[in-house]
Amino acid sequence: MKPQTLKLLGTAALASLALALPAFGQDAEPVVEATEEVVATPEWALIFNTLLFLIGGFLVMWMAAGFAMLEAGLVRTKNVSMQCLKNIALYSVAGIMFWFTGYSLMYSGVDGGFIGSFGPYNFPAPGADTGEAGYSVASDWFFQMVFCATTASIVSGTLAERIKFWPFLAFTVILTGFIYPIAGSWQWGGGWLAEMGFSDFAGSTLVHSVGGWAALAGALILGARHGKYGADGTVMAMPGSSIPLATLGMFILWLGWFGFNGASQLAMGTIADAGDVSRIFANTNMAAAAGAVVAVIATQLIYKKIDVTMVINGALAGLVSITAEPLAPSMPIALLVGGIGGLIVVFTVPLLDRFKIDDVVGAIPVHLVCGIWGTLIVPLSNSGTNYVTQFIGVISYGIFTLVVSAIVWFIIKVTIGMRVSEEEEALGLDRSEVGVEAYPEFN
Repeated sequence: MKPQTLKLLGTAALASLALALPAFGQDAEPVVEATEEVVATPEWALIFNTLLFLIGGFLVMWMAAGFAMLEAGLVRTKNVSMQCLKNIALYSVAGIMFWFTGYSLMYSGVDGGFIGSFGPYNFPAPGADTGEAGYSVASDWFFQMVFCATTASIVSGTLAERIKFWPFLAFTVILTGFIYPIAGSWQWGGGWLAEMGFSDFAGSTLVHSVGGWAALAGALILGARHGKYGADGTVMAMPGSSIPLATLGMFILWLGWFGFNGASQLAMGTIADAGDVSRIFANTNMAAAAGAVVAVIATQLIYKKIDVTMVINGALAGLVSITAEPLAPSMPIALLVGGIGGLIVVFTVPLLDRFKIDDVVGAIPVHLVCGIWGTLIVPLSNSGTNYVTQFIGVISYGIFTLVVSAIVWFIIKVTIGMRVSEEEEALGLDRSEVGVEAYPEFN
C-alpha cells in the first residue's frame, strides 16, 4: 500500500478505537476524529505519562523482592528468615514515612534551598486530579516512594547477620523519613545542587550512594561478624545459603531496573519520549551485561576460578553505574561505564576486607563506590554537565549522609543497642531474633 493509504487506514482505525472506548466524562466527545490529521490530546499524554509512572513504580517495587532474594542467598542459612523479615518491614516503613513527611521534605517548597517542608502528603480527592502536572500526582508519589524504599534495602544487606531487628528498623524510620528525602531535595526537589547544575538522572548518587554511605556508617559502628577477620589479617570465608536464590535476586533487580531508569524519563506522551525510554532500556541492559562479563574475566584472571558472587555483583554494579546517565551515552559508552563498574566491584570487595569492613552482600562496592563512579562520569556523555559540579555533588551527599547516619547509628548503639550477643550470633538470628527458621532441617 502507498504511505497515504496506510495513513488514512490508521486514522480510521484510531477513530474507531476512540469511539469504542468509554468517555472520560458524561458528555465527552470522542478523543480521535476520523480526519487525516490526528492530534494527541492532553488527556492521552496524561494517561501515558501516568502509565509510565505506575509501570515503572511497580517494577521498582518488585526490586524489593530482588533485594530480599539476593540477601537471602548471600547470608548463611541461620539468618535467612531475618533478612526476609527486614526486607518486608523496611519496604512497609518506607512507604509510611514517605507519606508522613518524606515526600513533602523532598519536593514541597525547596525552591533552590536545602530542605522542603514537614507534613504528610495530601492525595487529591477522588476525581479531583485535573492533570495540571501532566500526570496523576498520586502516580508520581508512588514512583518516588519506591525509590525511597530501595535506599533502605541497600543498608539491610551490609549489616546482615549481627544487627538486631528493632534498631535496624529505627534507623530505617530516620533514613526513609528524613535523611533520604532531604538529600533528594537538593537535586530532584529543585534544591541548591539542581541550581548549580548537578545531574543524576535516576539516582546513582541520590539513591544508591546515599544508601551506601548509610550502610558504611552502620558497618563501621556495628563492627564485623565474629570470626570474619583473624588477628593475623586472615579473612574467613562465610559462604551464603543459596547461589540460586542470589542469582534469582539479581535477575529480579535487573528487571526492576528498567522501571528504575526508564520511568525516570518522567514522560511518555510523545514519540520522542517513548524513543528515549527505549534508549534508556537498551543502555541499562548493556551496562549490566558489561559489568557481568568484566567480572567473569577479571575473577578468572585474578583468582584462576570464576567467582559467581562477584559476577552477580558485577551485573548490579553495571546497573548502578549507568543509572546517573542512562539516556545520553552511545552503546560503546554504556558498555564502558558498566564494564568499569564490574571491575570496581572485583577490586573493592577485597579492599574492604583489608580494612576489616564487613559487608555481607557487597552493597558498599556496588551501590556506594559504583554510584560515585557513575555520577562522576556523567559529563563524558552529557555535555550539559561538568566534572567539578558532579564532584561537588558527590562529596556533599557523602559528607551529609555519612555524618548524619553515623550520629543516628551511634545514638541507637548507646541507647537501645545495635548488636546481638556473640552467643545469639553463633546461634543465628532466625532463632534468636525471629523465632522462625528458614531451613529448620539444616540447623
